[in-house]
Amino acid sequence: MGVFWRDLKTKIFSTKISLFQEIFLFLFLKFIKTKNMKKRYISFCLLLAIGTATVYANEGIDEAARTIDQGVVINGVRWATRNVDAPGTFAYHPENPGMFYQWNRKIGWRATRNVRGWDSSMPTGDTWTRANDPCPAGWRVPTQAEIQSLDNTYFQWTNVNDISGGWFTDKNSGNNIFLPAAGWRNRSGTLGNAGTLGYYWSNTSVDGGTRARTLNFGSTVVGVVGTNRVLGFSVRCVSDD
Repeated sequence: MGVFWRDLKTKIFSTKISLFQEIFLFLFLKFIKTKNMKKRYISFCLLLAIGTATVYANEGIDEAARTIDQGVVINGVRWATRNVDAPGTFAYHPENPGMFYQWNRKIGWRATRNVRGWDSSMPTGDTWTRANDPCPAGWRVPTQAEIQSLDNTYFQWTNVNDISGGWFTDKNSGNNIFLPAAGWRNRSGTLGNAGTLGYYWSNTSVDGGTRARTLNFGSTVVGVVGTNRVLGFSVRCVSDD
């Protein structure tokens, strides 16, 4: 119960409120000074109702924003500014790792702690199919050529809100995106290299075999290579337009 009241209070007073809400907060502060218990009870109920409505309204806005992204154009490709989180959604912020995906699969695996039920079988197919694409509507997993275009940018290893990753900046326009170095999950699903390496899938297989093209980067290196499809990597979508 204590956690509920703490979180509710934090969300109420850290949120921009309407004039209507300000009036009720003013009344609450005024009434709380009185010894009239009936007035205190009424004002408390009003504040609780307003606070709860504010919390749910804010959560609704946040959830809607997770399927929408303005994107940034780099080398002619419009990139989302955030990683894919759960299928069909973006992470809340550019520095958030989102979830890991195995190639041509639509099941997201969290980017922290251990996971259960890891699928160690080899994904199949010649390309990442639309049915298995985890990107929100209007977006898709990039092609090899599209992730290769990020290798033709100014790269800078940096930190955003204490999260390590890479800035990729268009040499002509100056537009840039941040890709967090979220690490990866190996063939058995074990997490590795979080904060030191970033791995991002393309939709392109390597000769139809067991590998697919990925953008890999660390503090001093960026490149596109072929990696095992069963591994869990990040996904950064491109516009479907």
